[in-house]
Amino acid sequence: MTQPKMNIYILSINSRIYSTNRLYHEATKKGHNVRVVDHTRCAVLLGEAKPQIYLGSENITHGVDAIIPRIGTSVTRHGSAIVKQFEMNGAFTTAKSLGIIRSRNKLRTMQILARKRIPIPKTLFAKDTANIKEHIELLGGAPIIIKLQEGTQGLGVMIAESKKSAKSIIESLYNMNVNIILQEFIEEANGQDIRVYIVGNKIVASMMRSSTEEDFRSNVHRGGTTESVTLTAYEKKIAIHTSKVLGLPVCGVDIIRSKRGPLVIEANSSAGLEGIESHTNINVAGEIIKYLEKNVRRFGK
Repeated sequence: MTQPKMNIYILSINSRIYSTNRLYHEATKKGHNVRVVDHTRCAVLLGEAKPQIYLGSENITHGVDAIIPRIGTSVTRHGSAIVKQFEMNGAFTTAKSLGIIRSRNKLRTMQILARKRIPIPKTLFAKDTANIKEHIELLGGAPIIIKLQEGTQGLGVMIAESKKSAKSIIESLYNMNVNIILQEFIEEANGQDIRVYIVGNKIVASMMRSSTEEDFRSNVHRGGTTESVTLTAYEKKIAIHTSKVLGLPVCGVDIIRSKRGPLVIEANSSAGLEGIESHTNINVAGEIIKYLEKNVRRFGK
């Protein structure tokens, strides 16, 4: 049976970004009609019988079978609102707007995972500067990890080596009205984490990421190195469970290994493809297009 051709919008600010380019290439290779749409230039007109979506002055509402959101952190609210409108107009999406919003807020992510009994590092959030020392002790003492509630690619993640430095950083951020969370430092992780790439609630690729001597963060964008990794059955289970409870059928889930077992530290709704494809030689972009082909229903059919 011949696969029906789809009209796909990739919501991205730049067609030259590696992940965007790979998705475009794989979709066009399959014969689909693909367009890169800068979501920051999109507007929604409400009040009509059917809300209209505009790119500049062009109406792009109609005939969209599927969207692949690649929404940057700085435009999460606007981007997710555009995604929501495409959803409401009937387009299939690889990341629902609610899933994007949930995963972008680290506190909300941790709250959902904790409620679903998915293992996470000890995490604390507060606004009271009077009890910072006690809060640090609740996390097992220094060093501790300090994270901005919204951030990606390792940005907004800090390590405080001592109680004194932790108190100073936390007080400064609280006084600047910056929303943060505090997490225990997992020393035995040795600056490593595991990126698990999930497509259609199935694991398609994974790799171990290691930090450099100059930076404790293991993100490839921060200069981290990669190596092959064999996931345990439990690691596979919690990665897939994370994608499901956050509503992100296509995402990257990050796990660290601790003395008490694997811990989920983050989920990324727009996880990059360059590092994972380069290291594993797995066509992750192609898997995402296959996922669309299996799930999209043409309008009116």
